[in-house]
Amino acid sequence: MTTTATASTRDRLLDAAAELFYLQGVNIGVEALCKAAGVSKRSMYQLFDSKDAVLAACLERRAPAYATALFPAPDDTRPPRDRILHVFERLEAEALTADFRGCPFLAAQVELKDPEHPASKVAREVKQTLTEYFRLEAQHGGAHDPALLARQLTLLFDGASARAGVGAEQLDGLTLTTAEALMDASGMTA
Repeated sequence: MTTTATASTRDRLLDAAAELFYLQGVNIGVEALCKAAGVSKRSMYQLFDSKDAVLAACLERRAPAYATALFPAPDDTRPPRDRILHVFERLEAEALTADFRGCPFLAAQVELKDPEHPASKVAREVKQTLTEYFRLEAQHGGAHDPALLARQLTLLFDGASARAGVGAEQLDGLTLTTAEALMDASGMTA
C-alpha cells in the first residue's frame, strides 16, 4: 500500500469515526465504523491496534480545530473578561446547530467511564487546556482566586454543553449571564 493510500484510508477512518462517535456515541461497532469509512476491518487494524486507538486518534485530530473554533484568535486584544465570554458565545452559537451533541471530549469521557482509556486521556488534556485558558484569563483580569474561577467556568461550560447536547436546555444567554456572575463574584474587573 502506498503512503498516499494509507493516509487516505487513515483520514477516511478518522473522519467517519469523528462523525459516528459524536452523533451516535463511542460504542459504535467496528463493522459500522469501517462501513461508514469505506475501508475493510483488515485495513483498519493495519493502521490502528484497536477501535480504542481509533477513538483516541480521532479526538487528538479534532482538538486543534475545536480549540480554534472555541477560543479567540491569538491576536485578539479584548480584555480577559470578554475573551472568556467569547468561549461561552461560541458554545451558545454551536448549541443552536441541528447536530449539536455537546462537547465531544466530555461525551467521550462520560461514555467511557475509564480515566485510563487512551481516548479519556486525550479528552482530559483538552478539558485541562480549557481550564488553563480560563485560569490565565482570570489571572489577567484580576480574579481573587483564578484557579477556582477557572474550575467554576469549566463546570459551567461542561454542564451547559451536556444539557444543551441532550436537548434538555436552551442556552439563550444563560451561560453568558452565569459566567458574568461568576466573574463578578471572583472580583474580576478587566
